Amino acid sequence: MIIKTKAYLLFISFILLSTGCATIFSDSDIGSSKSNVIGDKRLHHLVFCWLKDPGNQSHRDEIIGATKIFREIPGVIDVQVGHVLPSERDIVDDSFDVGILVVTKDAADLQNYLDHPLHQQVKKEVLVPLVEKIIVYDFVK
Repeated sequence: MIIKTKAYLLFISFILLSTGCATIFSDSDIGSSKSNVIGDKRLHHLVFCWLKDPGNQSHRDEIIGATKIFREIPGVIDVQVGHVLPSERDIVDDSFDVGILVVTKDAADLQNYLDHPLHQQVKKEVLVPLVEKIIVYDFVK
């Protein structure tokens, strides 16, 4: 009886494991998009902001809310924005308050974003009054 039970459990385990490993992925399951197509480059514009009043949550929220409008600027593919994740790791710089990622197709679209009235308005009305320091990193993927 014990041998039959062990054999049965082994058989069930095999079935469960083999069906779980045989998952078929669609493009949407693996995050495939235009930006994942080989040869389709994207420019990533990373902006790190240090507040004049470090750690002020309402100022962080104001920047986060205001920068979401960047999605409406022609040529902008994606915008992600959020607050710093504190870290104990020495290699992590967690001294900034807000991080912003803007993705465009190329340098021309990045320049269009930078010059666009919506970007200029947020910069003038929100960023300049609240932000002490900004560091920007641009890279192509």
